[in-house]
Amino acid sequence: MNNLHQLFQLVQQGQARLTEIQTQLAAKTVTASSGGGLVKVVADGQGRIREIKIDPSVVNPTDVEMLEDLVQAAVSDAQARARQLYEEEINRMAGGLAPFNLGNLFGGS
Repeated sequence: MNNLHQLFQLVQQGQARLTEIQTQLAAKTVTASSGGGLVKVVADGQGRIREIKIDPSVVNPTDVEMLEDLVQAAVSDAQARARQLYEEEINRMAGGLAPFNLGNLFGGS
């Protein structure tokens, strides 16, 4: 019974630490760009897009598709960087040996 109680305490500590990491990640940001910096995207450490900046020179009403592609590329890169930051924090928490696959929070593996 004592081992079960210790296991329960460890799980609670892990949950508290995970909540702390998620709060810290929400305060951190990553920046990505595409088109040589014409489109910049800022995401928080949880992968939420916080800001998109578009250089006016790339706004061409006759070529909206190019702008859409640049925005999509920058958003994808920002989310990948946020995922990497998240995984680094989780690995640091677990001492490099994550007991479960927590990458699913970003829809990945």
